[in-house]
Amino acid sequence: MTGTNSEASPSGSTAAAISNHVVRTMSEYAGRGPTKARTHINDDVVTVVLQDTLTKGERSLVGDELDELVLTLRRAFQGTMRHALISGVEEILGRKVIALLSDNHVYPDVAVEVFLLAPPDADPQADGARGAAKTPRQAMAGADL
Repeated sequence: MTGTNSEASPSGSTAAAISNHVVRTMSEYAGRGPTKARTHINDDVVTVVLQDTLTKGERSLVGDELDELVLTLRRAFQGTMRHALISGVEEILGRKVIALLSDNHVYPDVAVEVFLLAPPDADPQADGARGAAKTPRQAMAGADL
């Protein structure tokens, strides 16, 4: 997780904790995590910008001009990881995540995870993953997103 950064602000340690959580989760699921992550926290939106996300195998596929296949695989990983990503951010912030939007880009090798938070006074029992894809197949198809 070297290279993990967070915005410089009073919430900097919180932003760093979110960056570390996202990098660690991606590493657990993909076998390798991004080398750089920067988290921005603004009211009800948390944005994590990731750099150098692709695995060696994915970079090889991109070299063979199979970019769309790599992006499809990344969508599948995001569908599989979403509950772990959401629960970690909720634990760190003590707030419910009402939506997670994820996307990847091949040139340059960047990704973004955007967490939309419920208002601070929202029902703490609300299901932050409601409406999220339940399976990688749904994530790849864009179902429920």
